[in-house]
Amino acid sequence: MPEQETKPRLAGYLDKQQPDLYATLSHYSQQLVDEADRVGIPRQTLELINYLCSQINGCAFCLDLHHRRALKYGETEQRLSLVAVYKEVQLFEPAEVVAMEIAEQITRMSSSRPSPELFAQARQHYSDEQISVLCMAAIGINAFNRLSILSEHPVRAGKK
Repeated sequence: MPEQETKPRLAGYLDKQQPDLYATLSHYSQQLVDEADRVGIPRQTLELINYLCSQINGCAFCLDLHHRRALKYGETEQRLSLVAVYKEVQLFEPAEVVAMEIAEQITRMSSSRPSPELFAQARQHYSDEQISVLCMAAIGINAFNRLSILSEHPVRAGKK
C-alpha cells in the first residue's frame, strides 16, 4: 500500500477551488501583456521582472515557468542565472536594471517603500505610462507567486 502524504497542504490548489477568481487573475495577466506590448515594454523585460520577483518570493513553480518563457522571448541562460545579482553585473541594459529595481522594491514593500529617486531614474528610460505597466507587472507576479506558494504547485521535470 502506498504511503500517504502526512504533511497537510496549506490551502489546497486555490486555482482549482476558486476557478472564477483564478480566471480573473489570468485575465489580468493577459491584459498586462497586451498593455506592455501596446506601450512598448519588451516581453523579455516582463519576464525578467517575473523571474526576479519569483526568486525573491521563493516561488519554485513560477521560477520554472518564467525561466522557460524568458528563454522563449530570447533571454540567455547566463543572464537568467545572474538575475539575483542584476545590480552587480554589467549584462543588463540600464532600462532593464531600473525595471527590475522597481519590481524588487514593490516586492519588498513590507520593509520599505519604493523611493521617489527610483521613479525619477525610471523616467530616464520609461514614460509614466510604461512605469505604471512595470509596477502592475510586479503586482501581478507577486499575486501569482503567493497563489502558487500557498497552493504548493509542483514543479514537474522538463522534457529532455
